[in-house]
Amino acid sequence: MIVIHTDGSALGNPGPGGYGIVLRFGDKVKELSAGFRNTTNNRMELLAIIVAIKSLKTKKYPVHIYSDSKYVVDSITKGWLSNWVKKGFKGKKNVDLWKQYLEVSQGYDLKFHWVKGHAGNPDNERCDQLAVFKAENGPHAIDEGFEKNI
Repeated sequence: MIVIHTDGSALGNPGPGGYGIVLRFGDKVKELSAGFRNTTNNRMELLAIIVAIKSLKTKKYPVHIYSDSKYVVDSITKGWLSNWVKKGFKGKKNVDLWKQYLEVSQGYDLKFHWVKGHAGNPDNERCDQLAVFKAENGPHAIDEGFEKNI
């Protein structure tokens, strides 16, 4: 089993943002993070999951994803995303990222778990540190999907 923790951050929301990821497979641990000059918290939460899935090298193990984002976890586990797809994402935000998620998640056995943020979960706390650090310090990439829709 592969275990992934993710978190996103945006200072000002919108404002400078970042994401943090901790991936675990057996005794191996990998951390990923990036910063953006102008984005939202929800975009960073979702982008973290997309980047984490893209970083996987195999589809043969179940993947458990832990996030403190109700927006992302509920959208996927409660079927909201499926309804948005059926309705052509009419009136929804972050369509570019949701479409990316749908593409990169194909063929994976994904299980989503919501965790309470800032509640002492070590990997969630580490993801938060990575995300906030990148939001504050960069380098700051351009979140084109956000900036072209402002």
